Amino acid sequence: MRFDYHIGLGGNIGDPAAQMTAALNQLDSHESCAVVGVSKLYKTPPWGKTDQPDFLNACAHIKSDFMPLDLLDECQRAEKAQNRVREVRWGPRTVDLDIILWSGGAFTSQRLDIPHPRFKSRAFVLLPLMDLDPESEMGPDRVSELLNELDQSDIEVLRDETWFDQARQP
Repeated sequence: MRFDYHIGLGGNIGDPAAQMTAALNQLDSHESCAVVGVSKLYKTPPWGKTDQPDFLNACAHIKSDFMPLDLLDECQRAEKAQNRVREVRWGPRTVDLDIILWSGGAFTSQRLDIPHPRFKSRAFVLLPLMDLDPESEMGPDRVSELLNELDQSDIEVLRDETWFDQARQP
């Protein structure tokens, strides 16, 4: 069975756009995953731990046969391949892949909660999510309504949706 997933992407050290591209390519190369869409690429201020460089953020729409924990494992393998080190919560990173939503509804385990527990309060997730699915609803909330409640003034569009396709070309 194929599921739809929305994955949040981010990074702020090294070359985050290239690292996000490499991570998505790694997922896309797996026979059980296909990247079917990406959002614009955004430059955003750090969240949580603010004494670090700005982030690049995006979202990807992935179709996969994986159940959530299996996709989480694949995402973490892709992060590790891009030298992701987990030292400080919300700290600097080469790349971060978070499962935000999936078509199977809610999912809860010790390792993963879907929907992502903090996505409704993060403009750097909601803006790229809007690029992928502007009419999406999260329970009683529409993504556009959630986004309207958040400050977006420090978020800058860096590239349109073709950043991923352009980056994959030889």
